[in-house]
Amino acid sequence: MYLIVLPIMLVIGFYLYGFFKARGREGYIQTFDMPQGLYRRLSKHHPNLTASEFELVSNSLRQYFLIHLRSGRNLVSMPSQITDDLWHEFILYTKAYQTFCDKGFGKFLHHIPAAALTPKQQKSNAGLHRTWFHACQIENINPRIPLRLPLIFAIDAQLNIANGFHYVIDCKKAGLVAATGAIAIYCGGDFASSSSCDGSTSGCAGTSCSGGCGGGD
Repeated sequence: MYLIVLPIMLVIGFYLYGFFKARGREGYIQTFDMPQGLYRRLSKHHPNLTASEFELVSNSLRQYFLIHLRSGRNLVSMPSQITDDLWHEFILYTKAYQTFCDKGFGKFLHHIPAAALTPKQQKSNAGLHRTWFHACQIENINPRIPLRLPLIFAIDAQLNIANGFHYVIDCKKAGLVAATGAIAIYCGGDFASSSSCDGSTSGCAGTSCSGGCGGGD
């Protein structure tokens, strides 16, 4: 009997250790103090950014880090230009960023710049599907029937970032605006209507654009 119970207890103990370890990492990511000076550095690239808007961008970056953690620390695509800009500035604080990665992920997270995707690449990009799924989960949005965009997909349009990745849920409206050439619009509904990617690559086709690709420019 003891020989049967012991392996079961070991499995349960291993699972609980992993669960609480992950919860601890999530808590650290959510409460980590960004280095002082990041707002000033980001403002050089976005001079009209207010302090409250900077906090919104900081929350978007935290969301991206949580997505990376929840994906099993797989590569996930960055769908926001301004969030990517803040990530890049954060990395320049090398010691603080190394400490953050060690405590938040257990390993270093390399920066892969956001990049434009064609509509076909957007639909097949596993990293972008993975980002969509976990961002929706974090905000309690149904990834297949979304009533709004998660923060990291909405923030560029919300802050009117000129070179940002602008997503909408209404694909028909997106196609109409894009056809006029007014601005590059990308369709969050593409992820809602296709198979979700819940941290694995199940249901997500591969793409030649690696895990850092975003939605548009």
